[in-house]
Amino acid sequence: MSTQTLDTPAPAAEDEPRPGPAGGRQVTVPVSTLLTTALTALCVLAAVCFAALWWNTRADLNTERQGAADAAHAERVATDYAVGASRVDYRDVNSWVGRLKAGTSTELAAKFDATAPKLTEILVPMQWASEGTASSAKVASESSGVYQVDVFVDVDSTSAQTPDKTRTTVHYAVTVDAGKGWQVIDVGGAGGALPLK
Repeated sequence: MSTQTLDTPAPAAEDEPRPGPAGGRQVTVPVSTLLTTALTALCVLAAVCFAALWWNTRADLNTERQGAADAAHAERVATDYAVGASRVDYRDVNSWVGRLKAGTSTELAAKFDATAPKLTEILVPMQWASEGTASSAKVASESSGVYQVDVFVDVDSTSAQTPDKTRTTVHYAVTVDAGKGWQVIDVGGAGGALPLK
């Protein structure tokens, strides 16, 4: 009896074992670690967002406070100016003109210098004297640091025609420029403070 040896065929290429990942290791991460990492990342992100919002809010509050302080300063400048302008004594018109020019721009001061002689011609013969107390002041508008302030002054006045003291409330529209050292650059609406008619 003859014995035959059967050769076992070589495995096909697709049947060959495939090499595993480098090093042959597999990493497993517990779900709790993934959740903790995700929560930590969310907390950091929330903290960064909160810090950014807080910084922006703080900057807005500082800007708002500075704006309110600037408006209050403009109101003080305008009020002081209007009260000074309402203080007139026909026996010393030059002092009054000095108050009109105090704290004003060069251009506005020059206008008062030009009109002072005409005002003197009115005030002296009428024997006009007046003084005022501030009633209220409010910024009406602001643009690029230029404030339009409405000031109301209660003015007590006497004259040759009205020797008994009379009181009138006078509106001054005072324009104050923060960019020019808080100078008064224009004044209007004070017609009721003086006998210009």
